[in-house]
Amino acid sequence: MIKLLSVAIVAGLFLESDQQLVAKPVSLLPVKPGWPCYYPTHIQCWTDWFDRDDPSGTGDWETLYNLRQENPGKICSKPQDIEAQTLSGLSVAAAGDVIYKSDTTSGFICRNQDQSKKMCNDYRVRFSCHPPFCGGGVCWTKWYDRDDPSGTGDWELLTNLRPENPGQICEHPLYIEAVTIDTMTPAISTGEILHIYNPTQGFVCRNTDQKSGTCRDYKVRFGCPCK
Repeated sequence: MIKLLSVAIVAGLFLESDQQLVAKPVSLLPVKPGWPCYYPTHIQCWTDWFDRDDPSGTGDWETLYNLRQENPGKICSKPQDIEAQTLSGLSVAAAGDVIYKSDTTSGFICRNQDQSKKMCNDYRVRFSCHPPFCGGGVCWTKWYDRDDPSGTGDWELLTNLRPENPGQICEHPLYIEAVTIDTMTPAISTGEILHIYNPTQGFVCRNTDQKSGTCRDYKVRFGCPCK
């Protein structure tokens, strides 16, 4: 099973005024048809573990060419990283073997002839990949700007945006993005203190939190899982 490896700030992370980040749960609910599906390049995922050889012959040969031949469609065309461990779960460093090859072009090779007193351990390998191999596509809504900072601040909350835009925002957004109206500057780059910034609640910038006494005017959009 392919496992998600990493997701960046806008991809479902919780950003409050103290800049703490907390991961949010993923929803796989369908979104409005016709929204284009984008694949964030900051997401990577690991393939399954592969163990095609054992060291009883000349060594343990987990070559990418042979792994692809024996596991069609299970390894992306351009892996970003490779990880190897023994079948008992030891890292390569902990196992102490001299490794002949370990890269995303050749795969993994441990040769018995390179070891001083013993054969290689028996290894398994996996590779990390970028979308769309991982899945993880996101469909962005349009931009919303329901408030301006003339009162207590700029309040772009989901509880207000949903009833004002029925059927346009999925039930459980994965991502949120906020930018300024005038220059499209990302909210996290303005230096302003953000009271709420997460895909579960929406976005709030309070005037009382700013040294200048007022927030900039923002618009927001939400990322939903593609079908």
